Amino acid sequence: MKTLQQIRRELHQIPEIGFQEFKTQAYLMEIISSFNQERLKIVKWKTGIVVHVTGLNPQKTIGWRTDIDGLPINEQTSLPFQSIHSGFMHACGHDIHMTVALGILQRIIESPIHDSMVFLFQPAEEGPGGALPMREWLIEEHPELVPDMIFAFHIAPEYPVGTIATRPGLLFANTSELFIDLQGIEGHAAFPHKTRDMTVAAANLLMQLQTIVSRSINPLDSAVVTIGKMTSGTVQNIISGHARLEGTIRTLDAYTMTHVKEKIEVFCQATELAFDCKVLIDYGSSYYQVYNTEDITQNFLSFANQDDSTIAIECEAAMTGEDFGYFLQEIPGLLFWAGVDSSYGLHHAKLNPDERVIDTLVPFIESYLRSL
Repeated sequence: MKTLQQIRRELHQIPEIGFQEFKTQAYLMEIISSFNQERLKIVKWKTGIVVHVTGLNPQKTIGWRTDIDGLPINEQTSLPFQSIHSGFMHACGHDIHMTVALGILQRIIESPIHDSMVFLFQPAEEGPGGALPMREWLIEEHPELVPDMIFAFHIAPEYPVGTIATRPGLLFANTSELFIDLQGIEGHAAFPHKTRDMTVAAANLLMQLQTIVSRSINPLDSAVVTIGKMTSGTVQNIISGHARLEGTIRTLDAYTMTHVKEKIEVFCQATELAFDCKVLIDYGSSYYQVYNTEDITQNFLSFANQDDSTIAIECEAAMTGEDFGYFLQEIPGLLFWAGVDSSYGLHHAKLNPDERVIDTLVPFIESYLRSL
C-alpha cells in the first residue's frame, strides 16, 4: 500500500467541488479496495462512500466521518504536489481528513476491535451541503449503517501539531449563505424618473441589514450578518436595473438564525415597497450548529489528556460553520480541532498543513476507538 503521506499528496492534487468528486471517489475506492475485504461492506452514495467494518463481537457501531470536497480557489503554495485542477484547491484540509480516515480504516481492518465501525466519506461539505442528505439517505435506505455514535475532526492552522481542541456543547455556529437579487428598471442617467435604480435600493438595504444584529438581537446572544460582495451597474451613465448582495449569516443559537432571517425578509419586503422593485432571497447552503455531546466530549478530553502524543485543550465556541452538525443533530458524538501549524488560515490559497499531523492523529484516534 502507498504511504499515508503519498496518499495525502495525491489527493491534494485532485480537488473537486461538492458532488463533483468523481476522481476523488475513484481514488478512495482504489485505496479501500486494496484492503482486506473479508469484513467490509461498501456502499456508494452520489460521489461519497460508506464503508462498514464488522467488529469481532459488536455491541454498537462507531461512526467516523470525513469530508472529501475541495474549494474553488486557485492554489498559490508552489508545492511540488500542488493542485493539477486549475482554479481548485484543498484549502480546508479535506485531503488531510481523508488520509487520516484511510489510515484509521486500515488499522481497524488489520487489527479488529470488538465493535463495528462505519466510515462515511461525505461529499459537498463546502457546499451545497452533503451531510443532511447523506444522513437522511442512511436512515431511510440503510438503517443498518447508521452509527450509534459518530466522530470527526477538522484541521486547525493556529494550533501546533499534537494539539487537540474541542469543548462540550456548542463548538461551531449555525451558518447560512445569503444572496439577495434586486430587480428594477434600467435606464439612461439623464432620465432617472423613468428608471427604478437598484444601486440606491441595494445600498439602502445593505445599511438596513447592518442594524439587525445591533438592534434586533439580544446583546447577550451572538450573531453576524456580513455582506461581503455587492454588484450593480454596467457603465457610469446608465442607471442600474439589477443589483446583487452576497453575504453570510452566523448565529450561536438555532432560534436566533430563524429570527435573523425573518428580519431580513421584512427589510426586503420594505425595499420592494419603497423602491418599487422585486427582491428575491436565496439562503444557499445552511448548516446546523455543531453541538458536541457533553459526556462523550468530557470522556474524549480526559483520554486525550492522558495520551503522551497529544496536548488537549478546551477551546471557545467559534462562528465557523460545518455541516457535520447535521449528524450530531441525530447521533451522539463530537468534532474536534487538530493542530497543523500553518501560517495561513483555512480557505487561504497558501494554506500548507504540517503533514506530521497524520502520523500523530491516526494512532491516537485508533487508541481512543479501542478505549470505547
